[in-house]
Amino acid sequence: MSKKIQSALISVFYKDGLDNIVKELSALGITIYSTGGTQSFIEGLGIPVTPVESLTSYPSILGGRVKTLHPSVFGGILGKRNDTTHLQEMKDFNIPEIDLVIVDLYPFEETVASTSEEKAIIEKIDIGGPSMIRAAAKNFSDVVVVAAKKDYITLENLLKEQKGETTLEQRKLFALKAFEVVGHYDVAIAKYFSQSLQGQHDSAYFLESATPSHSLRYAENPHQAGRFYGPLEKLFSQLNGKELSYNNLVDVDAALQLIKDLNSLSDTISFAIIKHSNVCGTAQRATVDQAWEAALAGDPESAFGGVLVTNGTINEATAKAINEIFFEVLIAPAFDESALQLLKSKKNRILLQSLALPDNRVQFKSILNGVLIQQTDEGNYTEWKETGGRDTTDTEKDDLVFANLICKHLKSNAIALVKNRQLIGKGCGQTSRIDSLRQAIEKARQFAVGLEGAVMASDAFFPFDDCVKMGHEAGIAAYIQPGGSIRDNDSINYCKANNLAMVITGMRHFRH
Repeated sequence: MSKKIQSALISVFYKDGLDNIVKELSALGITIYSTGGTQSFIEGLGIPVTPVESLTSYPSILGGRVKTLHPSVFGGILGKRNDTTHLQEMKDFNIPEIDLVIVDLYPFEETVASTSEEKAIIEKIDIGGPSMIRAAAKNFSDVVVVAAKKDYITLENLLKEQKGETTLEQRKLFALKAFEVVGHYDVAIAKYFSQSLQGQHDSAYFLESATPSHSLRYAENPHQAGRFYGPLEKLFSQLNGKELSYNNLVDVDAALQLIKDLNSLSDTISFAIIKHSNVCGTAQRATVDQAWEAALAGDPESAFGGVLVTNGTINEATAKAINEIFFEVLIAPAFDESALQLLKSKKNRILLQSLALPDNRVQFKSILNGVLIQQTDEGNYTEWKETGGRDTTDTEKDDLVFANLICKHLKSNAIALVKNRQLIGKGCGQTSRIDSLRQAIEKARQFAVGLEGAVMASDAFFPFDDCVKMGHEAGIAAYIQPGGSIRDNDSINYCKANNLAMVITGMRHFRH
């Protein structure tokens, strides 16, 4: 059913983009009610506006906490136009009908991001705004509600094209958007209180909300629809290439999470290649071109179509080397201009300039008829317990720390073989640990990488001594694992008998 707007209530924090709407409302002869700063803004445009106080007979009180919370306002929004009882009561109490509500919300999230002062944050919890938005959205049969400035242009076009009239479908869509805005706002407030109480409360609800929304070409496969929710622009800027796909985003996340961990080891230049969210090559070296060469050498076959990431600046020499292979995405904090122009030679190649690293503290997974939630896997090891036939050398320790961290970024069961801070062999996603080791050794041998002097990391305990036996036969002399098996001593005793080093960390890194 089409309805013509006769009156509007406008009370917004953000005024930009509002002037065209106000002018259009005035040109259509629509009565405008407003309050506070919005009223002053409209008056500054030379447009007639009626103060809300004239309806309520109350000024803004309690330092602005109470302005619009009054039956004369909410009655005008909630009154049913097709209900004779409602209409009579509105007439008896001199309550005007309000057909359009333009209200946004105090910048709560922005305030939380800019200060830790609780008093300032609490004052940005909007009360009247969400109440008016919900009231108008509930009464969408008669009322249009606009709850975010991103919808100003839509409203402006409707006013111009339909001369102040709206259809039921249009009003219902505005109502849906309004409830989404309020829902996101309430979740942000609840999360702030939860974080400020530092885990003192176990919530009975799964409360998460993210914005903005990014449409994707498709999801994991072409027949699946997909979207991403979140401010990607805070993490990187896209310099070239096609739109990021669902699978690209999964691998970009894996790449940035790995670089974040590698940065925690040292300020050395790191380079890594990600494929299907697993590390297939990585190394740390003195220069970015050396790091790239070493990362690629670990598995040049799997690098095809991968996601590349570094914490160093891409120079022209490195760009020329990278340009020789096909890859989907390259992420770096900076690009020399000559390198950037070279890499841009292929229009679909995605180049991302990293601006920040992810700082998620929790992870979610939709399973069965609900959601699993867990803390992110932070850290590398909780203890360093030398349990083998000898202590690790300084070089072995350096490589074991590196290898253990790499294992964290491989699908379980995971084995990482490392030599001189270079991943030279890996096994991942196998149903038995010994199969992952066979895969890792085969990878190293496939690319003629010698295993003498290499170290081995396992994401979980060795259930038997077969892995250390196989590793020893291949030339590996130092091992790191979390321990925790009832048969830990089988592997430990083998290491002692054969003068091999073994470290127990006490921290498992399963990744399913």
